[in-house]
Amino acid sequence: MELFEAIRGRRSIGKFAAELPVSREQIERLLEAANWAPSHHATEPWRFTVLTGGGRQLLSDAYAAIAEEEAKRTGQTENLEELRRKQAAKAFRAPVVIAVSVSPSADPHVQRAEEFAAAHAAVQNLLLAAHALGLGAIWRSGAPMVHPRMKAAFELSETEELVALVYIGAPDREAPTGRRRPVSEKIRWLDEAPGPN
Repeated sequence: MELFEAIRGRRSIGKFAAELPVSREQIERLLEAANWAPSHHATEPWRFTVLTGGGRQLLSDAYAAIAEEEAKRTGQTENLEELRRKQAAKAFRAPVVIAVSVSPSADPHVQRAEEFAAAHAAVQNLLLAAHALGLGAIWRSGAPMVHPRMKAAFELSETEELVALVYIGAPDREAPTGRRRPVSEKIRWLDEAPGPN
């Protein structure tokens, strides 16, 4: 697949054909593509946790525990078991979930924000590679992803953070047509040096 075609054609796909598994070889190709993302000072701060089969239970348990904690905090404990079940099921929406975390360098010359930017670039590489292999993928985030319980579930250190939960599988539908506002609306050209203040 040609690069610009992949960039323009990639879409977030959140529904997958359960009967079509993703092979370990395909997953390794996705991770290899992610590993070639740029990083400031060549720190390569991205880390990947691949959840398949029963391994997705780790994410399921975290989703359920976070939902229960939030329900108790807000006093909305009616139908608590149904809420736990519904939230726990999220981990099984795809045959593969790749949790992407950032492990920032301790080098004082490295900016923490740049480490996050690098990890996000790795996620984009992963998404483009999934599209190139004919797989569907969606980048999930939201409040549960950054909750302390989720961080603990993935055994992250105090300085590490999750930046993405990427759900991957064989798409069960055609990708929707993409739309973007014209790029010309988002560009500012500076062709001359600024005048004196």
